[in-house]
Amino acid sequence: MEDFRQRIEELRRQIDEHNRRYYVDNSPSISDYDFDMLMNELIALEKAHPSLVSEDSPTRRVGSDLGDDNGVSREFRHLPHKYPMLSLGNTYNIPEVEDFVARASRGSTSPLSFCCELKFDGTAICLTYSSGRLVGALTRGDGIVGDDVLRNVHHIAGIPSILHGDDIPDEFEIRGEIYMPYKSFDALCAEREEDGEAPFANPRNAASGSLKLTDSSEVGRRGLECTLYHMLGENLPFATHDEALLKAASWGLPVSAHRRICRDINEIEEFINYWDTERKLLPFATDGVVVKVNELPVQKELGFTSKFPRWAVAYKFKAEQACTEVLGIDYQVGRTGAVTPVANLSPVPLSGTVVKRATLHNAEQMEALDIRVGDWVYVEKGGEIIPKITAVELSRRPLLSEKPVFPDSCPDCGTPLVREADQAKWFCPNVWSCPTQVKETLVHFLSRRAMNVLAGDATIAQLYDRGLVRYSADFYDLKYSDLYRLEGWKEKSCERFLKSLENSRKVTFDHVLYALAIRNVGETTAKMLARHYGNIDALSSASLEELQEVGDIGEVIAASIRSFFDEPRNVENIERLRRAGLQFSMAGEGAVDAILEGRTVVITGTYAISRDAMKALVEKHSGRISSGVSAKTSFVLAGQNPGPEKLKKAAELGIRTVTEREFYDIVGEEMPDAEGKELTLF
Repeated sequence: MEDFRQRIEELRRQIDEHNRRYYVDNSPSISDYDFDMLMNELIALEKAHPSLVSEDSPTRRVGSDLGDDNGVSREFRHLPHKYPMLSLGNTYNIPEVEDFVARASRGSTSPLSFCCELKFDGTAICLTYSSGRLVGALTRGDGIVGDDVLRNVHHIAGIPSILHGDDIPDEFEIRGEIYMPYKSFDALCAEREEDGEAPFANPRNAASGSLKLTDSSEVGRRGLECTLYHMLGENLPFATHDEALLKAASWGLPVSAHRRICRDINEIEEFINYWDTERKLLPFATDGVVVKVNELPVQKELGFTSKFPRWAVAYKFKAEQACTEVLGIDYQVGRTGAVTPVANLSPVPLSGTVVKRATLHNAEQMEALDIRVGDWVYVEKGGEIIPKITAVELSRRPLLSEKPVFPDSCPDCGTPLVREADQAKWFCPNVWSCPTQVKETLVHFLSRRAMNVLAGDATIAQLYDRGLVRYSADFYDLKYSDLYRLEGWKEKSCERFLKSLENSRKVTFDHVLYALAIRNVGETTAKMLARHYGNIDALSSASLEELQEVGDIGEVIAASIRSFFDEPRNVENIERLRRAGLQFSMAGEGAVDAILEGRTVVITGTYAISRDAMKALVEKHSGRISSGVSAKTSFVLAGQNPGPEKLKKAAELGIRTVTEREFYDIVGEEMPDAEGKELTLF
């Protein structure tokens, strides 16, 4: 049982991390298919071991695109959804679509119809119209709370601010997808490359990132488009989903013309097969077909799970594949010193972009593929995200091809590479002098989730190449005159950078700790360490044994932390940052208190705030969040509709259950007004 528990916890951790990268960072690191395989494994394990099910498992909640206030200020307000904004269940095969049709039809006394629509690959949006005027626009967020992006949505040409026509309801919501057509995407990437900035990985990332820009006029310039596909409100006068969309179109709202009413699985399969081919001719990215019960009363009867509607399913197209030639293999050095092989490919169009490179991950992956320069290889973009080489076409291999030799020294600085036990990757140990590592560490320090300073890779490369920065503390010694002589820098860009640098002095200790780039210390670990030790001095003096007593920190992470603080150059850099005014303790504004020090809290149900916000509140008061009830649990924080299994287990173990209001009394804070209301469809 312990092996299953560990695998479940590992899957939850991986899925949460991939959700953060997808929804918040707009930088997914795995394909949709690979993500769904992780989720399916977790679902199967939880089904087989119900005692290990957790209410905060990613199988029971949607991914969140809510931003982080980063210790300074939020760029967008968080507002509650009037109706929960759920995800869709995914499938990759027709028999599962057939099962969906059978389940939906089982309880109906009359034949059902199904509305089949293209699944747009963009970012979800929820629009609110009142008296025919656009008054609200929220991102999906965590499904309960979203980011208010109304000011930016007003700059998207295809979304009307005022509706025209007959029978417009007094108030309603309509949901859909904001996306970036290929033409706009190509123009944006070309512009970014000219400015020395990294292009977006794909149109979905570009759309999501553009919608969250602070400059609304720039949003309007990026060529975003919108397709709407789901209307909600009180007592809306429609019998079918298709009827609602037709009426929405008559008011001037952009709805998809690429939809069809199907009567059975054969017609649905015909629609899917048609678009699996024809989608390649569309001017925008689409990654599947959504099949919905068309009759609205039946939708209401079928209802929802905690995460998905039971009246809709998304069929995901299989990854598009192409065959192209390997022109060469490069070896790149990352921030941690890891050396990654990358195949340079003969350019090939794939899922709306031209693929020229694909990672080979490590030496073992190269060996497994038996890849060589001159080979023809199959490349996929699973989920239309990151190019991946899946196989070599051996029948086209040149006769005199030779196996590539993985380098034994750093391709950047020439230092001999090392590989730690149980590690697949080779590393360059020259942390302080390897140019790529130094620059990547500086990029990490200024990144949004670290110090949140407005600077891209090109800026840092210029500063490094001119000898202006080598250590992160060097940024705080920069003067206006240093910046003004950089290529392409004018008065406004200098002032903006210096102001952003000044604002970074307010960033809280946990983010500063993450910015230091201690190996193996991510955001979650940095936050845990900051809250446990309270300041940098206590952390830097902790022994290996003491570090391993903190949360889930094991031997590897503890050794990384200890090694970092044992290096005199790190200590000197921290002292310079301290003199520059950075926050190296939790004292002052945003400080935590110790009301929940040493207490482990299990949360279950829904609250007046989002679950993520409730977790942050527990951590703010020094409490520790646990996903499951055990003998170590201090109390269960039960909101509305709590998980019955957790309450049952708490009662069996004699563990106290507290209400949300009781919790606010414990921590001495005022309980906010409840957000949201009961879901009503049409």
